[in-house]
Amino acid sequence: MKKSVIIGGTAALLLAGSAAAFFCASSTQSKAISDFLSKHQEPLSDTERMALDLSGDGKITRADWFRAKLRALLPFTGDAAVLYSAADAMPIGRTAYHEDTRTLWCSLSGSGAAFTFTGRECAFELVADANYQSGAQGAVRYAVYVNEEQTEEGQLTEPTRTVTVHAKEGAPATVRVIKLSESAQSSFGIRDLLVRGKSEKSLSLCAADQVNDAYQYAHRIEFIGDSITCGYGVDGKYGTDTFQTANEDVTKAYAYRTAQKLGAAYSMVSYSGHGIISGYTGNGKINTAQLVPRYYGQVGHSSALVEGKHKIQDDLWDFPAEQAPDLVVINLGTNDASYTGSDSAKQAEFSAEYVKFLKTVREKNPDAHILCTLGIMGTTLCDAVENAVTVYQKETGDDRIASMRFDLQQEADGFAVDWHPSAATHEKAAEKLSEYIRLWLKWE
Repeated sequence: MKKSVIIGGTAALLLAGSAAAFFCASSTQSKAISDFLSKHQEPLSDTERMALDLSGDGKITRADWFRAKLRALLPFTGDAAVLYSAADAMPIGRTAYHEDTRTLWCSLSGSGAAFTFTGRECAFELVADANYQSGAQGAVRYAVYVNEEQTEEGQLTEPTRTVTVHAKEGAPATVRVIKLSESAQSSFGIRDLLVRGKSEKSLSLCAADQVNDAYQYAHRIEFIGDSITCGYGVDGKYGTDTFQTANEDVTKAYAYRTAQKLGAAYSMVSYSGHGIISGYTGNGKINTAQLVPRYYGQVGHSSALVEGKHKIQDDLWDFPAEQAPDLVVINLGTNDASYTGSDSAKQAEFSAEYVKFLKTVREKNPDAHILCTLGIMGTTLCDAVENAVTVYQKETGDDRIASMRFDLQQEADGFAVDWHPSAATHEKAAEKLSEYIRLWLKWE
């Protein structure tokens, strides 16, 4: 029996097998190859190399791993299977595709991928960075949606995890995989999208926006912020819980909810504790280690290694035209206020640096409108933000910019971990923000 597989939608690979022994051997081969590639072992003996060099090119590469992995995954039932690359999916937010490992890496809150497949089921692999062992405290929290219904939610606490989603054979199904937690603690990758069904000719996979009208967005928004934008501790309670990625959920935060209300594609660039001139400080001393402008040009910011090679901030964001936002919403200043307080000189310093950051945002997003917001967790720097917008307009003549104050969170709506906004507060903020955007930009 032959299994016909298409890798990345282009190159054909034929694999044969019919015995359970072959299935087990393939699984062992994939692990051995993976160990060799990740641990950079000493040169193999001729016998060992022959056992693992499945492509016959005299080298042990990812291509051999894919062949072994595929042999282990394919059920010997006469079904067909087609293996696609994560590059065939539609990226959500900022992502980095690593060609050598065929992995789409996601680090920032809400980042991920969406694709539409036709077949009986689709299995894909989630890959963790080096921080997977931190469990509830720091491991990636993610969610999987099939036709916009959540089918899985969890934390990636092992190096890899295979997720399988099912569909009615012949009826296209759209899958969305997103990162619920933020970048600082951990990142994860998506790879090896294996579609299975009765006949190879009936199987397909492509980016969600190519066939699903719901993913052909009229507008795109980039949100730049801190823990509020990340949905910090929203699934926990103030005074009871401590922060961990297990209680962080960007889908309950104002930014994600605003994008939903406006039917817009989104991208989050948000880091807890970060600011414009100072990250959060508990002793009044300036914290220059946590500044959003420093990481604005990157795919993420995390110290955990990916693929044992580098940190996610090694991947730079090139601001591709196809993902250029129509609107950039900035919600920064909450952490800076822990440093500036009511000191007029420090507030002036904040405004001056804010103006510089606005110029950077404009340089990277020449056609976007910019909306500067603040106020959910405090109004200390609201005047300073509005002053920065005024100064920026005078210096540049740029009239595609505005400011808006959020309403201060209320005790009646509850508080999340560390006095952060509850889901109810986020929802109110999303209502106000989406209505402001509709009126300002005349979005329907």
